[in-house]
Amino acid sequence: MKDLILLVDDDGAIRKMLRIALEAKGYRTLEAISRKEAVESIALNSPKLVLLDLQLPDGTGLEVIKEVRTFSEVPFIVLSVMSSEEDKITLLDSGADDYITKPFSMGELLARIRTALRRLPIEETPTNWEKEGLVVDFVNYQVIKNQTQVRLTPTEFQILTFLIKNAGKVITHDVLIKKIWGDQALNEMNSLRVHITQLRKKIEDFPGDPTYLMTEPGIGYRWVT
Repeated sequence: MKDLILLVDDDGAIRKMLRIALEAKGYRTLEAISRKEAVESIALNSPKLVLLDLQLPDGTGLEVIKEVRTFSEVPFIVLSVMSSEEDKITLLDSGADDYITKPFSMGELLARIRTALRRLPIEETPTNWEKEGLVVDFVNYQVIKNQTQVRLTPTEFQILTFLIKNAGKVITHDVLIKKIWGDQALNEMNSLRVHITQLRKKIEDFPGDPTYLMTEPGIGYRWVT
């Protein structure tokens, strides 16, 4: 199965055209229609590439790129009507990987996509994480602390795994809640806090002064590498 591509555009006709063309070539697709949806989808679904329109209902494509670049190096190909060299330089300096000017041919876009995907490094999925007596085994769903197995609930292990695999990045409450409880989750903030508290009690030497699972006040959580 080919790579997952996120289509970000508030024009349903353009999204449909892109989806049909890409899926005909074997790519998988997801769609987003706003800045907020785009950022959340990238954080939750880790697409291999993003096709991004610059004008969105709640912001701009440049804002999406700048926000995503704080936690991901996913390639962006911008679909835009811009034509000036200055605009293109600004776009590339902001973190876009490529751009294609509307209107464009699907042949040209597919060629740009293939080129962008070839530049991606080969990913190695870690089987475990280990530091100072704490071992997290992703394959066997086990946590070992000072050579003693720690029993986590499935939800606690899911939270722990997501944070570790995004180590060093601030994961917002909304992103974490949607990752664990789904896109339609409502009023799960208290549940999240309870799970985080229990998780710290099980893995931290001093839960009140954590070493690994840090709180970013008012924003979310961050796993320290």
